[in-house]
Amino acid sequence: MNGNSQIGDAELMTRLLDGDENAFIILYDRYSGPLYNYAYKKLQDKHSAEDVVHDVFMSFWHKRGVILTKAQLSSYLFSAVRNKAFDVFAHRKVKTKHLKSLQEFLELSQSSPADFKIRKLQLDDLIQKEIQALPERMREIFILSRHEQLSHREIAEQLDISKHTVDTQIKRALRILRTRLGPVAVAYLLYLSFF
Repeated sequence: MNGNSQIGDAELMTRLLDGDENAFIILYDRYSGPLYNYAYKKLQDKHSAEDVVHDVFMSFWHKRGVILTKAQLSSYLFSAVRNKAFDVFAHRKVKTKHLKSLQEFLELSQSSPADFKIRKLQLDDLIQKEIQALPERMREIFILSRHEQLSHREIAEQLDISKHTVDTQIKRALRILRTRLGPVAVAYLLYLSFF
């Protein structure tokens, strides 16, 4: 039996507050599976469930100094996953609205040049808002790739991170944008980044 399973949450939280990264890893290993299952039951989407759990643990790590140690950790984590799942539902509603708008945009672009220009500006604005809503580091990497036209290797060198990290962040950003905007809008965004 793994000795880590004998360490209680309260002790791990104390160690975590003292900066013990290994305590965080143990807590992640202990809770990520059940949290993923909980998120998946609510969202019925593997990628969304993974993203929710990842976001909850990132938030947990950054807020570890303000989380009350007397609060039951499992309750905190499951509540955080539930709240993130609600956010995903809200984004899905927005996505449906945006897809309808994009469909209208494409239909009008065929018939009226003036309407097309207005719709294009609206779509550009919508895309920029969603890019700004990405997590800070992901947004920085995405903008360097798509707007500054830097290669993944150049981004890695500029930010002093691995090329693998850049690749992962770009893929993740595109997945988030595809979820929020729909595939047609992301295709439009990618088209714009090459011209």
